[in-house]
Amino acid sequence: MEWFEALVLGLIQGLTEFLPVSSSGHLAIGKALLGVEPSGDLIFEVTVHAATVLATIVVFRKEIWKLLCGLFKFKYNDETDYIAKLCVSMIPVFVVGMFFKDKVESAFSSMLVVGLALVVTASLLFFSDIYGSRVQAAVRESRNGISFWQAFVVGIGQAFAVLPGLSRSGTTISTGLLCGVKREHMAQFSFLMVLVPILGETFLDLVGGEMAASSIGALPLLLGFIAAFFSGLFACKVMIALVRKAQLKWFALYCALVGLLVLIFLV
Repeated sequence: MEWFEALVLGLIQGLTEFLPVSSSGHLAIGKALLGVEPSGDLIFEVTVHAATVLATIVVFRKEIWKLLCGLFKFKYNDETDYIAKLCVSMIPVFVVGMFFKDKVESAFSSMLVVGLALVVTASLLFFSDIYGSRVQAAVRESRNGISFWQAFVVGIGQAFAVLPGLSRSGTTISTGLLCGVKREHMAQFSFLMVLVPILGETFLDLVGGEMAASSIGALPLLLGFIAAFFSGLFACKVMIALVRKAQLKWFALYCALVGLLVLIFLV
């Protein structure tokens, strides 16, 4: 991977991470358009995801600080309740990371998976936009706007969203809406629940020596990280309100068009 390719792909990651359009799917499409050979590892994807997670931490620093302050009061309060639900949401993706990592890595080289997953993302966004409000009216709102069972179901959605083309934010927000969680609660929960899994995967890659064994050089990784961080910082600040308030059907239309174009190109 050349440095300018890493720069472009980092920008794609940062700008698409916070919209329900699948940053991993757009990375795969970007690689195909740039002629970048899919690597045998996920180091570049992990690196740019870590950059956008860092951008998330910067944007949500006040909320994260409040959660940590509440946690260290050593009593069960709203903050510890919220953190406990975040931990529950991480269980499914932890299982996938532990037992299915190799299968997930192989999926990143398949544009067929990307095209089909984008169509699935479009379907989830469309149906959650139509039926989400009806479910919310029938489900009693829980503490902090989300219950433990809803957090676990949203976590299952995040676990499936490790596949390229299946938007993590789109899947988790749609799953939450279909479980009865209000959009204003789901937007923040969706962005915070990914922090520990991505940072944990990055740490394991560092201590396991996978960064050093990667076929991608240090300069492309660094440039990709910087590009993803700053574009992600911009996208998170500007677009998070759009995710909370905009109708998801427009994102569904976009994902459907891109997914169908990918499938048509393959045919």
